Amino acid sequence: MSSVRIGNSIITPNSTFTIAEIGINHNGILENALKLIRLAKEAGFSAVKFQKRTVDKVYTQSELAAPRESIYGNSNGDLKRGLEFGVKEYDTIDDLCKSLGILWFASPWDEDSVDFLMKYSPVAFKIASPCLTNSKLLSKVAGTYMPIILSTGMSTMNQIESALKIIKHKKVILLHCVSTYPAKDTDLNLSVIEVLRKEFGLLVGYSGHEVGVLPSIIAASRYHACVIERHVTLDRSMWGSDQSASLEVDGFRRLINYLELAKKVEGDGIKKVIKDELPIIKKLRKIEDF
Repeated sequence: MSSVRIGNSIITPNSTFTIAEIGINHNGILENALKLIRLAKEAGFSAVKFQKRTVDKVYTQSELAAPRESIYGNSNGDLKRGLEFGVKEYDTIDDLCKSLGILWFASPWDEDSVDFLMKYSPVAFKIASPCLTNSKLLSKVAGTYMPIILSTGMSTMNQIESALKIIKHKKVILLHCVSTYPAKDTDLNLSVIEVLRKEFGLLVGYSGHEVGVLPSIIAASRYHACVIERHVTLDRSMWGSDQSASLEVDGFRRLINYLELAKKVEGDGIKKVIKDELPIIKKLRKIEDF
C-alpha cells in the first residue's frame, strides 16, 4: 500500500480524496448534472462521478418489459432509458469539467460502457458494488490499466479477494460500503475500513449512503479513509431511488468543510509548547521547578 494517482491527485494513506457521486440523480436531465458539477466544484470536491449502462446489455428484454411506473413511462425499460446519458450529454459534461478543473469519471455496468468511457480518457474507473462479482467486467476494466476504485457493498471478504485476483494490478482503492439507501447508522460498521486495509494491503476509502455527514467524517478522521464518496442531489425529495441517501447542497458543503477541519485539528502528533502559549505561560505559570 503506497499511493494511487488519479489525474493530478496522488492518493496516499493520509489523503482525503472526495467524490461527489452524481450517479443517476440528474434524472436524465443534463442541466441537473451540470448544476451539480458546478456546485461540487464550488464546495471543493476532488471529483464528480456518474454511472454508465448500455441498457440492452445490462438488462434482459423481460426485465426491460416489466411494468414499472415512473416519470418516464410504464415499463422498467422506459425508466432505464430515461435515466441514461449518451455521447451528446457526456461531451458536454467532459467540456464543463475540463473548463472548471474538476476530475470526472464513471461506473461502467457493462463492457460496452467501458469502451464508451475510454473515449474520454478517464482518470479512473469505479466498480459499483453490484458489479464486484462480474468477472467479465472486472477483466475488461483491468485491461485498461486505469486506476480502479472498487466498492465493496453486499460483498464478502472472499468475493473481494476473488475480484482482486481478476484485476491483478495494484492501482486499486477499496471502498467500504453498505448498500442500503439510506443506510442506518447502526449498520455502517466503519471499523471494517481497518480490516480491509490490513487484509489486502491496499488503500481503503468509504462510500457512504447514510443521511448525515458525521459517519463520513469519522471514517476519514478516525479510520483514515483516503477516499470519501457521497451521493449528491439538488433536492432529496426529487424522484429517484438514490435521492434519499444523498446530500443536498448544504450537506455536501458541510461535509467538505468538516473534512478540512478534521485535517487541521489532527495536527502532527508532536507535543510541544506553541508560540501562542508563551504569553499565557508568563501570565499564569507562577512556579516552574523543572
